[in-house]
Amino acid sequence: MNLNDLQNISDHFNNTERMPVLFLGHGSPMNAIEENQFVQGFRKSASEIPTPNAILCISAHWYTQGTYVTAMDMPRTIHDFGGFPKALFDVEYPAPGSPELAKETIELLAPSVVVEDHNWGLDHGAWSVIKHMYPDANIPVIQLSIDYTQPPQYHFDLAKRLNKLREKGILIIGSGNIVHNLRLIDWQNINTVGAGWDWAIEAREKTNNWLLDGNFQNIIDYQKQGTFLQYAVPTPDHYLPLIYTLGLKDSSEELRLFNDELIGGSLSMTSVRVG
Repeated sequence: MNLNDLQNISDHFNNTERMPVLFLGHGSPMNAIEENQFVQGFRKSASEIPTPNAILCISAHWYTQGTYVTAMDMPRTIHDFGGFPKALFDVEYPAPGSPELAKETIELLAPSVVVEDHNWGLDHGAWSVIKHMYPDANIPVIQLSIDYTQPPQYHFDLAKRLNKLREKGILIIGSGNIVHNLRLIDWQNINTVGAGWDWAIEAREKTNNWLLDGNFQNIIDYQKQGTFLQYAVPTPDHYLPLIYTLGLKDSSEELRLFNDELIGGSLSMTSVRVG
């Protein structure tokens, strides 16, 4: 990053306290319209941090070849799911975008190529959690896509380049689920908090210990850790947003967990705050 990059950021966003970083286990889209302990946890996380100037969200549901960033003035609310009640499809989250933040993000992530996007909007990985945190939809939100052609280490290293945004009041949120295997959901216990298959319990315990111990390399190298994580992470889309959150952590910063529960046998709501 050069001096011009820093000046550009300063032009659009005032200096602030260093913002925390969040990883939010977003779970079912129904969390957008239900009242439960997890959405209460999302609200509580917002109440405990400064009000951001803007939000940059890395969602499991924008999984692309190459990296993109939303750059429109008013992103649309994307209802990227099926088979749910009409009430969920009726939800709109009309937060503004921030073309300025999109441009700064592109500059900070250079030499990696990031392309401005004017078609995507806010998918449910973003709006279903942010609507609980900032219900007035008055804080600009942009999304950064996840390049599925790149390995976890790439995403961890890429995230580090975004750190300067934290000093400009930008809240960076990763949204996914650490344990996420929809094919092995226990439908009889789909809403039972604490219900987990043996491999899911092991995955939660091991990843929690690595998170709290700062052993991020084991989390990055999850494919080498055994069958329990192969079951927990059958595809990396919901897992990689966690990698972005960890890439933004400085060694001196505290990391804590919240919403730390399994549900439905094969899904964890575990969420992380850094700073």
